[in-house]
Amino acid sequence: MAGEDAARTRALAVLRIRGTALAVALLPAAFAVVLLVAGATGRIGGGGWDALRWTVLGGALVVLVLAGGVAGVVVRARPAVSPTVPVPEASAPELYRMVRDLAGRLQVPAPSAIALTPDCDSWLEDRSHQRRRAGRGGRRLVRRVPQAPVLVIGSPFMWWMRVAELRALLAPVVAGTGPSADPDIAAARRFVRGLDAAVAVSAQGATAPDGNGGLARLVRRPALAFVGWVARLLLRGCRAHIAEMERAVAAAASERAQAVDYGLRIVAQEQVGLAYAGWDRLLTRVALPAWRMGRWPSRLDAGVVSALTELSRRDRLAEGFESRLGERPACDLLEEPGAIDEAASLLAARLFHGVPAHPATGWSPVAWEAYPEEVVDRIWRSDAARLHRVLDELSPPAGVSGSAGVTESAGLAEGPGPAKATLARVLDRLSQGGSEELAARISVLQAREERAQAQAEPLVQATAPTAAVGPEGDPATPVYQLLPPRTGRELLTEHVTAMVCCAAVDTAGAVPGLDWLDGPSLLVGGTPRSDLSWPVLRLVENGDAAPLRSWLNAVGVRLEKPVRLV
Repeated sequence: MAGEDAARTRALAVLRIRGTALAVALLPAAFAVVLLVAGATGRIGGGGWDALRWTVLGGALVVLVLAGGVAGVVVRARPAVSPTVPVPEASAPELYRMVRDLAGRLQVPAPSAIALTPDCDSWLEDRSHQRRRAGRGGRRLVRRVPQAPVLVIGSPFMWWMRVAELRALLAPVVAGTGPSADPDIAAARRFVRGLDAAVAVSAQGATAPDGNGGLARLVRRPALAFVGWVARLLLRGCRAHIAEMERAVAAAASERAQAVDYGLRIVAQEQVGLAYAGWDRLLTRVALPAWRMGRWPSRLDAGVVSALTELSRRDRLAEGFESRLGERPACDLLEEPGAIDEAASLLAARLFHGVPAHPATGWSPVAWEAYPEEVVDRIWRSDAARLHRVLDELSPPAGVSGSAGVTESAGLAEGPGPAKATLARVLDRLSQGGSEELAARISVLQAREERAQAQAEPLVQATAPTAAVGPEGDPATPVYQLLPPRTGRELLTEHVTAMVCCAAVDTAGAVPGLDWLDGPSLLVGGTPRSDLSWPVLRLVENGDAAPLRSWLNAVGVRLEKPVRLV
């Protein structure tokens, strides 16, 4: 195929760069050999020739040592591996059969394994380097066994898409195993991955603390800096070729997959966009609040079906998609979809938030039916308590010291004298202005609490694509950030909203609820109230409490009655 030929041409260009680098490293040694042979045969000798011969020989040895060090780091560096949930064949025999049948129709090698990622994407990933393991005592290495790449599938696709749609979606991805089996393309990819891993090793090693003393630091850091410089130089030379190679590989895979479920693939691509929209809303509006409270929803992929079904009901552009739910879902290809969903949900928590290495307090899974009571209500009570702690700091109750007022009113509905946690107190304070000071103090207090929690329970977090999750995973800082840090004004708005919701639950018979697309919601008479945002914003930004008071009167909330805090 034309695409595969173009990819092979670019791969050969990358390999030529590798050969040129090797030739440059060997050139001084070759020159030294010529001088030594010439001296041994008597063709040159005496005078300046001896000095030149030994100088070139010394320089050649230095170059060989440096080149050997760079090559050793490139070869031994661990290439990037995306965090995934492995799916053994025993747990998904039907899925493996479908993929192998697809590979057979495409006339390409079948993927060596299947894994899931908590994201709306699918790709092939070469993990052949994981087969290399140190022998007994680390004295030898087992020769790497060539293997096809791993097929990584987005877990939301498995739950939202139907079997036929998933098959059509995976066709061009599986077709990519053909170019991956080409020895030149595989060698070019291994070379570039090694260079990329060497750059990462040099960057991490140069900044890591050194417990071996000053001498080791003086030797190691310049050496790693040199390795990083050489690797980056070679990567710059390969960048254009490797980019064109991957584009040609993708074009070849797409061309090969044209004959397999082409019409259905168009429908599947429409579902990709819908799945991404629902998945993003579910993570940012539903999962993130739970993670911040130390709880992780254990069925995120099942939740995405509910979220997308709700989106289909609300959005006229998605009309007709709900009728697909009568067809067989792709998750039926898994033997235990609940266990896979739970593993993918925990991985999502590791990627986007981080989980305690040794959870001692609170961090545990939560089922969807328990989410309103165990997450939504706790969020509201905790935010309301924090808001009143700040109010006590600014204006301690009469006859109570500032620290005592904060302590006593932090967890009780009623404290001493004026220390009652009432909505009337919040409205009166914000009506007088000074929301900027309240927002700043809430930000400081929340940051202090988060630092204390992080010190008490260090988070284990997985990065992508530089670490694997599971037995071989490494604790690190996450690179995925679902949302930018909240401003003080946004935090104050959230806390005031939480106080209003607590008062509505305690005094007006409202209950906490879960909206699949908008997250925590307040149910009044069984109906979600989505009209609370504007009155709260009006109070926070302008000090105008009239719209919120009208809303509270309509719902029947009693402003003067104390509410229960955590």
